[in-house]
Amino acid sequence: MKLNLKSIEDKKLWKDKGYILPEFDIEKVHKQTKRSPHWVHFGTGNLFRAFPASICQNLLNQGLIATGITAVEGYDYEIVEKSMRKYDNLTINVTLKSDGTTDKEIIASITESLCMTKENEKDMERLREIFKNDSLKLASFTITEKGYNLKDKDGNFLKIVENDFKNPPSVAESYIGKVTALCFERFKNNKLPLTLLSMDNCSHNGTRLERAILEFAENWVKNDFIEDDFIDYLKENISFPWSMIDKITPRPSDDVLKILQEDGIEDISPVITGKNTYTAPFVNGEETEYLIIENNFKNGKIPLNKSNKKGVIFTDKETVDKTEKMKVCTCLNPLHTSLAIFGCILSYTKISEEMKNPVLVSLIRNLSERESLPVVVNPKIIDPHKFLDEVITIRFPNSFMPDSPQRIACDTSQKLSVRFGETIKAYQNSEIFELSSLEYIPLIISGWIRYLMGYNDKGEKFELSPDPYIEVLKHLIDKLEFGKNDNSDEVIMEIISNKSIFGLDLRDTPLCDKILGYFKELNSGVNSVINTLKKYTQ
Repeated sequence: MKLNLKSIEDKKLWKDKGYILPEFDIEKVHKQTKRSPHWVHFGTGNLFRAFPASICQNLLNQGLIATGITAVEGYDYEIVEKSMRKYDNLTINVTLKSDGTTDKEIIASITESLCMTKENEKDMERLREIFKNDSLKLASFTITEKGYNLKDKDGNFLKIVENDFKNPPSVAESYIGKVTALCFERFKNNKLPLTLLSMDNCSHNGTRLERAILEFAENWVKNDFIEDDFIDYLKENISFPWSMIDKITPRPSDDVLKILQEDGIEDISPVITGKNTYTAPFVNGEETEYLIIENNFKNGKIPLNKSNKKGVIFTDKETVDKTEKMKVCTCLNPLHTSLAIFGCILSYTKISEEMKNPVLVSLIRNLSERESLPVVVNPKIIDPHKFLDEVITIRFPNSFMPDSPQRIACDTSQKLSVRFGETIKAYQNSEIFELSSLEYIPLIISGWIRYLMGYNDKGEKFELSPDPYIEVLKHLIDKLEFGKNDNSDEVIMEIISNKSIFGLDLRDTPLCDKILGYFKELNSGVNSVINTLKKYTQ
């Protein structure tokens, strides 16, 4: 069995192996999309192929739309060649259920894949053609939070961005620069409207995308490369809805690969690209999924909320914001980060294995139920208590999900201000709850500093996950010694003063002394981390 359009024509062969096949005329959809594209998506990673592409497939199966998705890669072009075009842009979407079973679906909603690079002029010309087409309704994005950053950690424009400002849109090389240039092509064609929808897992994602694109437009206007009214066009004819997305899609699993190979599918092994992307013609993810979208569309809308995926909801901006805060500040992300920090120190390699440890389960339950839920932002459309219970009892314990604390620990310094800082601020502003009552948040912050030392609970060195602040804090962390706390107060006081990391200066809060004290307990020697957690969680 080969993953290609010719092979899946033998429907009985695939269905006998348990695969769910497309229910629409693939050739007809390809032709219609080529002629009248409605949806283009930037970012060809696992999340896109496991969720938005699956939504499109459902809509096609239901007969609610007649066109598929044009997938665009603007960073790691090997993904397109090695895990998409090679397989006629088909993807096997494997849903890993908590009961140990799987659903295996052939996703055929991606009708073409393009590389957004000047080295591939044919693809760029096709992209320009799509953006000039009045049929285009939606351009969506899963390019990761970093994709919207135009500046480095010191607040200076990245060199590639700065160079783009000094040159006309037609030769832009940065990701957002090229997207803005495509919008300029649409502007020149009768100022056609469009919706640009970020589906990335970051706060107020639509505004971040809008600001980045406006930054380019304003600089190009200032440097006389484009007309002044392009800025008005972006503000009036383009919408940038907010969204909240929630679906865990780890890198392709060896266990899933084995299942597919045992079914008889050939030549589907994952590859690691030159940019260190782990990609494959299959994706694997959890069953739970949410996509909450602000109902703000131009040039009509694709009925994403009519898909038979129940977690896709159109609502107002305020409710999107509340849902995102519920997830990121209370019910999922803080728990994930806590498990990542202590999972690395305790030498776990799977989140699901951590959930077998009653001490770690008690930690995240106490964090969420005692400290986060009392100040939770309730979006109404999703019940926070049910969402939290689903996370702790179904999602995290799913042994079929190959997610690791090492992956979740990436870029933790960029996450702490939202995942814990916002709750701290809520307590500061509360007339009911006392900030001094918090116990688990300062314990977890102390745990992160202990993690940065790079020693596990046995005193053995381990490799830290990538994080932009590792080098920034290195001169401080190097002063700390495993099992010794002679100078720890001085070092930690300087670390917790960093507002860029924590969202506020923690020295000025009642949590300061707790963080100092917890750290000394966590760093008192072999097994001090697990013993400290036992002491405060049981």
